[in-house]
Amino acid sequence: MSSVPELFGSMVFDDKVMRARLSAEVYHSLKDTIRKGKKLDLSVANAVADAMCAWAVENGATHFTHWFQPLTGITAEKHEGFLSPAPDSHVIMKFSGKELITGEPDASSFPSGGLRATFEARGYTAWDPTSYAFIKEKTLCIPTAFCSYGGEALDKKTPLLRSMEALNREALRVLRLFGNADVKRVVPNVGPEQEYFLIDRDLYLKRKDLIYTGRTLFGAKPPKGQELEDHYFGAIKPRVKAFMEELNEELWKLGIYAKTEHNEVAPCQHELAPIFTVSNIAADHNQLMMEIMKKVARKHNLMCLLHEKPFAGVNGSGKHNNWSLSTDTGVNLLSPGDTPYENAQFLLFLVAVIKAVDEYQGLLRLSVASAGNDHRLGANEAPPAVISIFLGDELTAVLNAIESDSPYAGTEKRRLRLGADVLPRFNRDATDRNRTSPFAFTGNKFEFRMVGSNDSISCANIMLNAAVAEALRQFADTLESGSGDFDVRLHALIRETISAHKRILFNGNGYDDAWIKEATEVRGLLNLRTTPDALQMVLHPENVEMLTRHGVFTEAEIASRYEITMENYVRTVRIEALTMVDMARKEILPAILRYLSDLSASLNEQKKAVPVLPCRVETKLLTRLSALADGIDDAIESLEETVSARAEADMTEQAFYIRDSVLKEMAALRALCDEAETLTAADYWPFPTYGDLLFRV
Repeated sequence: MSSVPELFGSMVFDDKVMRARLSAEVYHSLKDTIRKGKKLDLSVANAVADAMCAWAVENGATHFTHWFQPLTGITAEKHEGFLSPAPDSHVIMKFSGKELITGEPDASSFPSGGLRATFEARGYTAWDPTSYAFIKEKTLCIPTAFCSYGGEALDKKTPLLRSMEALNREALRVLRLFGNADVKRVVPNVGPEQEYFLIDRDLYLKRKDLIYTGRTLFGAKPPKGQELEDHYFGAIKPRVKAFMEELNEELWKLGIYAKTEHNEVAPCQHELAPIFTVSNIAADHNQLMMEIMKKVARKHNLMCLLHEKPFAGVNGSGKHNNWSLSTDTGVNLLSPGDTPYENAQFLLFLVAVIKAVDEYQGLLRLSVASAGNDHRLGANEAPPAVISIFLGDELTAVLNAIESDSPYAGTEKRRLRLGADVLPRFNRDATDRNRTSPFAFTGNKFEFRMVGSNDSISCANIMLNAAVAEALRQFADTLESGSGDFDVRLHALIRETISAHKRILFNGNGYDDAWIKEATEVRGLLNLRTTPDALQMVLHPENVEMLTRHGVFTEAEIASRYEITMENYVRTVRIEALTMVDMARKEILPAILRYLSDLSASLNEQKKAVPVLPCRVETKLLTRLSALADGIDDAIESLEETVSARAEADMTEQAFYIRDSVLKEMAALRALCDEAETLTAADYWPFPTYGDLLFRV
C-alpha cells in the first residue's frame, strides 16, 4: 500500500493535476470560473478536456460519464467510451470540451413531479467545475447538474449551488457593513458524520425484507441488545477492521477526507466522519461514500445497511450535518472567539441562524422527512421531531445579558483535576454537549442531527442555506437603510432578534415529554411527526416566497419536489406492506403450521404411549400458536385489503391514508408474527433472527 499522502486524491483531477497539465493561461481562466463564477470559454473547456482525457487514460480509464444526483436519492451515470475511429481503421482516445460541459440523459425517465411527461424526454447535464472530476472503476466521472429541456432543476446539486450563491450574496452585504472589503466569498462548510450497520451477507440474502426494503419488517427482540452499551467505542472486530481499512483506501483515492471511525451504540453499528469541506463537494463526497461503503462491504461478504431504522428496539442511524460559515480569507464566521460578548460580528451571524431556524423550522423538518426517518426521529438515539437549538450555558448567558441590557460577567474557565498526578489537567469546555438537540451549537459550528443516514445531505443544506440567507438579507436591509450610530443600531437589532426568537432555544432534555408539551403548547413550535405532515410545509406561501425570492427554487420546482417526495413515501410504505404480506403468507405461516403439525403429531404419539400424562407443554404451545396463526392469517388479509385501497386517490390523500391506516395494519401484523417467533422452535423459523443478524459479524 502507498502512503496516505501518496494515495490521497490519486484518482482525482484536482488542483495539483491541473497545475501540472494545463497551461498557465487555461489554468487561471478555469480558476476564475470556479472562484468568481466567470463564463467558461469553449477553448478553455477543450484544453481542459484534452488534459483530463490524457490523465484519465493514463490511470486506466476507458469511459467517461456525467455523474449527477437526480431526485431518486442516489447518483446516476451513463458511460461513454473515449473511443473514436482513426483514419487508418484504428482508434484514438478522444474527449472534447463539448462532451465535458454538457450531456443529454433521458429526463422523462427520472422523477420530475410533472415537469416532464413520458414523451418529453430531453434533459441536460452541465459540468460543475467547482467539484473535481474523479476516476471510479475505470470511468472518468464528471460531477454535473441535471436540468430539463425547459431549464427546471431535476437534481439536488442545482438548488444546493443556488442556495450557496444566495447565502454568499447576503453574507457579503453584512460583512461590508462591518467594513470588511477583503472577503470576496463566503461558503458554507459541512462535515457529515455517517452512521451505518454491517451484517453478514449470507444472512442478509435470506431475508426478503432486507433485500426489498433495506430494513427488517419482522423480528423479535433478542435476549441481548445494546443494554450493556459495550459496543460503543469498543475494540473493532477484525472483519470490520479489514472492511474499514479498504474503505479508507478507496475513499482517500477519491480525495474524500475520511478521518474518524468507530463502533456506534447498537451492535454491528459503526460511524465514519470526514473533515469539513465546502457543502456541494461534501454532498458529492457523501454520495460517493455511501456507494463505496456498499461495494466494499460486499467484497468482505458483508452488507452495509444505510436505512434509518433497520432494526426495531436498537438505535437507528443518522447523518449529523455539521455546518459552519467561512470566508475565503480563512475566517470562521461562527467562531465566538475568547470574548463572544464583545464579538458583534459573530453575534449577528449567530442570531441570524437562530432567526432562520425559528422562522423556517418547517422547511428544516421537511428536508429530512422520509418513511425511514419517521421510524427514527424521537427514538432514544435521535432528536425529536420538534426542532430546537442548543447553545450551551455560556452563549445562553451572553444572549440573556444582551436581551436584558445587563452586564455580562463571563464564565470562568475551570480546570479539571482528575485526582491522579500523572493525568493532565485541562480546561473544561465552556459548554456541554446535548445529543438530544436537533440543532446544537458545538463550539464554532451547528450540528443538525435530524438528517437520516440514507439521505442526501443536499436537501438539509439547501433549506439551511436559504433560511440563513433570508435572515441575513433582512439584517442587511435594516442596517443599510438606518441612520445614526451603527453600533447602537446593531446592538438593538441583535437584542430584538433574541427577544423575537428565543422560543427556539432549549438546553434541556429533548426526549422529555414535558419539553414536547411545552414546545408545542407554550412556545408554539411545530411538531411534524410524520413525512406527510412535514411535506405540507413547503407549500405554505411564506416558504414559497422565500425560496423563490432567493432563486433557490421556482414555484414549479417546489410543486414537483413536493409531488416526488410524497410519492416516494407512498411507494416506500406500499412496498414494505406488500413485502410483509409476502413473507408472512409464504414463509412465516407455513413455518408455524409445520411446527404445529409436528407438535400435534408428537402430542398424539405421547398420548398413545402414556395416555395418563397431561402433556401440558405441547398442549399449551398448540393452543397459543394456533390462535396466533389464525390472527396472522386475518392480519395478512386485512393488510392486503388496506394497502390496495385508495390507490386511485391523489398522492397527498394516499400519503395520509397510509400514515393513518396502512402503518397501523403493518404494526399489528408484525406484533403477531414477532410473538409467534418467540414460541416457534428455532429450526422451523424461516429466516435469520435479530440475534443472528446483530451478533454474527
